[in-house]
Amino acid sequence: MTSPLPIAVLGSGRGSNFQALALAAAAGSLPVRFTLVGSDLAHAPILAHARSLGLPTYTCPPSRFKTKLEPEIESALARAIQDSGARLLVLAGYMRVLKAPLLEAFPGRILNIHPSLLPAFKGLAAWKQALDAGVSETGCTVHWVDASLDGGPIIAQERVPVLPGDTPESLHARIQEAEHRLLPQVLRDLAATGF
Repeated sequence: MTSPLPIAVLGSGRGSNFQALALAAAAGSLPVRFTLVGSDLAHAPILAHARSLGLPTYTCPPSRFKTKLEPEIESALARAIQDSGARLLVLAGYMRVLKAPLLEAFPGRILNIHPSLLPAFKGLAAWKQALDAGVSETGCTVHWVDASLDGGPIIAQERVPVLPGDTPESLHARIQEAEHRLLPQVLRDLAATGF
């Protein structure tokens, strides 16, 4: 039995992907150890859920920007994650574009889950973009993070059909179900390689 992969998770919202990871880890089907759960928003539900599990949390101070953090705020976040002992950083609904402090602190060790079949529908509300485009399928992607928006090498994808009568909410819910399967599987595979 390999030792659990130490991971940190960042999220900006409910943290449903973090919850899926935590459930899989608690069930013994995902060999990870959460070293830190962080957010850019003090009232993000992901933090409350992490605290309810007794996990260490980190909250960034308020930022002047909506889509990125000031370099000094991101540098402090990067130090906190490094100090936690995380080997891998998982972005699970983290709504900021990463800049040099995090990218340089964890080169080739940051992955993200995105609600589309990248490279299609980058950016916000990808499920709405898919509906507006009239595609017959969309899905989710786990990819390595680089300096580009929702770029970086793709690790794995899961397809989700767009059904007649789908609303943004119904399609998003099905994509999230796929995300909750795909992200734990990718981490399981990485842990098995001794990442």
